[in-house]
Amino acid sequence: MGEITPFSAEDHCWMAQAHRLAAKGLFTTNPNPRVGCVLVKQGDVVGEGYHIEAGGPHAEIHALQAAGERAVGATAYVTLEPCSHHGKTPPCSEALIAAGVVRVVIALQDPNPAVSGNGIRKLQAAGIEVVSGLMPEGTEQVNPGFLQRMRYSRPYVRVKMAQSLDGRTAMASGESQWITGAAARHDVQRLRARSSAILSGVGTVLADDPSLNVRDLEQSFKPPLRVILDPQAKTPATAKLFTIESPVLMVIAEGAVAPQGWLQHPQVRVLQLPSTEQGLDLSELLGKLAELEVNELHVEAGATLAGAFVEQQLADELVIYTAPLLMGSEGRALFTLPLKSMEQKVALKIDELRQLGDDLRITARFCSV
Repeated sequence: MGEITPFSAEDHCWMAQAHRLAAKGLFTTNPNPRVGCVLVKQGDVVGEGYHIEAGGPHAEIHALQAAGERAVGATAYVTLEPCSHHGKTPPCSEALIAAGVVRVVIALQDPNPAVSGNGIRKLQAAGIEVVSGLMPEGTEQVNPGFLQRMRYSRPYVRVKMAQSLDGRTAMASGESQWITGAAARHDVQRLRARSSAILSGVGTVLADDPSLNVRDLEQSFKPPLRVILDPQAKTPATAKLFTIESPVLMVIAEGAVAPQGWLQHPQVRVLQLPSTEQGLDLSELLGKLAELEVNELHVEAGATLAGAFVEQQLADELVIYTAPLLMGSEGRALFTLPLKSMEQKVALKIDELRQLGDDLRITARFCSV
C-alpha cells in the first residue's frame, strides 16, 4: 500500500494556482516574501489574491476581499504560513478566522521567527483544520532569498556572468560589449529587477562606468539597492551610478576615507568592513546586507570578485549566458579560481537550460562532489 497523504488531487491543483499567483509579486514584494492565496468552496474558486507590494495587504487579505461573504466555509490554499503578528498590516491568521474559513492548506511553514508556527497554532486554536507541507518546493523556488535570510541571516547570492562558447568574458584588452544578444541582455534586467540588491566591484565601475540599474522593463518593480565593493574608495564622484535616483551602498575597507564627493549625493551610504587576505570580508558583508533586509543579491562583477564568491562558498546560484562565438585563448576567463587538481573541482547541478535568441542561459546551483 502506498503512503497515505492528507492531500487530494484537487488540493494539488489549487496550490499550484496559489503558486502561480505568488510569482506575480516577483518584482515588487521586497523585502517581504512572494505569497499567493486561493479560496475554494464546493469546488469553485470564490476568491484569490497575491502579495503585491511590501506595506500593502497580504495575499490572504486580497483573496478574502474578493470572496466577501462567500469565504464562510471555504478552504484557503496559501503558499506560506499566514502571519500571526502585527506588522505594517494586521495578522492574516486573524482575518481568516474572522472570515469563517474552515480549512487552511499551507505549502510551507514560515521560518520568520515572528511567525514560525504561531499562525498555524492560532488557526488551530480557533477550530480550523490546518494541514501543511503541500508542494513546499514551489514556495522555495519563488522565495529563495527571503527563506535563506530567515533561516541563515544571509541573502541568496546569484552570480550572473556572460561568456563566449570557449569560456571567455572579454578580450585581453578588456573589450566585451556585447558578448550576448538583446534577448539575453533583457533577461538580465529581469534578474536585476527581482533582486533586492545588485553588487559589483570597483574594477567594473572604473572600466565600464555602469549605471547598474534596471532598464527597459515593462513590469513595475522596486528599484534594487546598488552595492559597490571599493576597498580604497577609488570610485570617482562623477560615476554614472551616482546619477541614478536609487540607493547606493559604497563598501570600503576599515581605515579608508570616503570622498566628500560621494557624500554630496543623498542616495549614497557608506559601509566600512574589515579586510581579509582575499579582500573585503564577504561573509560579513552578507550578514550586513541581511540586516538591511536584502533577500536576493545579484552579483555582476569581474572574474576576481565573482571567483571570490565561488571560492569562499558564498554563491548559491550561477546564471551564465553563453553566446555562440569564439573569443580566443588570449581572452579573459570566466572566474579567477586557483584550482590545481581535479580534486579541487567545483561541482554544479544544472537546474535549467534555456535558449534566449541565439544565446543559451545556464542556471546552476552548487552541490557536493
